[in-house]
Amino acid sequence: MRIGRPQMRQQVITLGALGVLTLFAGRLVMIQVVDPDDLAGQALESRLATTTVSTDRADIVDRNGEVLATSVTRYHVWVNQQTIAEFKRVENGETVAEGALDAAAILAPILDMDEDELAAKLVGDDTFEYIAKYVTPETWDLISDEKITGIESEKVSERLYPNGDLAGNIVGFVGGVQDRQGVEWGLAGMEKSQEETLLGTDGSLTYERGGNGTAIPTGEFAETPAEPGQDVVLTIDRDIQYYAQTRLDEAIAETGATHGFVTVEDATTGEIYAMADSGTVDPNDPGATDADHRQSAAVEDVFEPGSTAKAITMAAAIEEGVVTPTSRFEVPYKYTTPNGQEFKDSHEHGLEKLTAAGILSESSNTGTVMIGEKLSDETRYEYLKAFGFGTKTGIGMPSESAGILHDYENWDGRSKYAVLFGQAVSVTALQATQVYQTLANDGVKVTPSLIKGYRNGDGTIDEVDQAEGTRVVSEDTAKQVMLMLEDVTEGGTGTAAQIDGYRVAGKTGTAQAVGSDGKLSSIVASFIGVAPADDPAIVVSVSLFDPQTSIYGGVVSAPVFSDVAAFALQTLRVPPSDAAEELYPTTWE
Repeated sequence: MRIGRPQMRQQVITLGALGVLTLFAGRLVMIQVVDPDDLAGQALESRLATTTVSTDRADIVDRNGEVLATSVTRYHVWVNQQTIAEFKRVENGETVAEGALDAAAILAPILDMDEDELAAKLVGDDTFEYIAKYVTPETWDLISDEKITGIESEKVSERLYPNGDLAGNIVGFVGGVQDRQGVEWGLAGMEKSQEETLLGTDGSLTYERGGNGTAIPTGEFAETPAEPGQDVVLTIDRDIQYYAQTRLDEAIAETGATHGFVTVEDATTGEIYAMADSGTVDPNDPGATDADHRQSAAVEDVFEPGSTAKAITMAAAIEEGVVTPTSRFEVPYKYTTPNGQEFKDSHEHGLEKLTAAGILSESSNTGTVMIGEKLSDETRYEYLKAFGFGTKTGIGMPSESAGILHDYENWDGRSKYAVLFGQAVSVTALQATQVYQTLANDGVKVTPSLIKGYRNGDGTIDEVDQAEGTRVVSEDTAKQVMLMLEDVTEGGTGTAAQIDGYRVAGKTGTAQAVGSDGKLSSIVASFIGVAPADDPAIVVSVSLFDPQTSIYGGVVSAPVFSDVAAFALQTLRVPPSDAAEELYPTTWE
């Protein structure tokens, strides 16, 4: 029997349909019987979306909880130019505004922008373009209330420094690539060194989404909460830091100095109450400060300490038993060492009969060399090293310098003597301060610190454990040198450092530093002191570069010390000194 074409076509269609049904049936068996969990899992996986959940950068505060750096919520406002072209506002049946130009007229007063400038950003074919950044929540609420189609926002975080440049050299600033939405990375100071603590740990949010990308209310949902960072509590006292910065700026104006530093440190714990640099960066606008001056110069710039380092020579000589504070010397204006090196004092004088205490009080270079030559080259080096020269203090600032201290085996014929009075060696302002912290702390050097602890969300503070100190000289030696340093402020070169009601020990210094020409053409006038000398509470150092009124630290820097130390003592409520102790004789007959 012959099959006609219509019948053949029908059979082909039937067979095709049966094939499709068989395929579907096989697939259904695979889904429901053979491997249903795997296939369902793949389907769910395709519908899941995961987003990162971050927290605001934590605060940086001073020792009393005063905010030095904080994060606030802001919004970046953007426009879809294609969508805003369709904007239309109808009131009482009438169109009162439509399109990008009318939208610009509405938004310009809210954003405090020029209407024409804003309109230029709203018109076009782009689907994404920023029109304003870091808008406050209040301003975004006003914009949102206008319900202008095509105007959207993204929530970001902005770092603010409410005290401007106060402690900007310590706090640092943020910037750079935003790897987390609205969170910039620390680029200097505590913002950089405490990055991980401030940022905390990201969380995540996983949800099931529908075809239009929105979350399915009854779908899968999982959340890993973000762990907020801890506030960094500094040892800085905002009021002492402010006064130190202000008084430093005044001194620079008064003396014509190019720049300078002031540090205030706890004599026992090493906590830094203030570390002021002139021309400190404002973290709110770091670009306004030259890149070379955005760090902390007090721990970065190096210079010869000059006569302030003579305290090391005295401590070493007493500790080694080669002199006592009352040892007698006939000190000439010029002195020639056994290897033919000639040294002289800052002022011409005849032969003077000075004790070791008198040599320190009068800041005699020749007398210091006469004492120091009793020590071997290796011993001189070991004491300089022990007091902290040539190594970083460990304060934790990213840009800290170790200074320069060459091995004694590399000293030339002059350097081996010059190091005795603070030449042929370079230090930072903080390293020089540490010498006096060590002497004030009965001969024990402690690591200076800027971080007091970390504050949790409940307000509790995890205090940082203080590192164990290192004994450099005996308690007896330290006390003898401290009493010798009182001679400096009572009748020596540092009388301008005196503070009413408090005994003061300290040392003046005039030294060289590298100038803009790359040579030792710059002058540093300094004073480092301890108060009260009888029960040390603070160590204050003042360094002024290239002062024009005088090059001597006793003239330009000692008065600054007196003012800053007095303010700090009052702020910290340190009681006045007891009756003055009898000082060592400075001359003999």
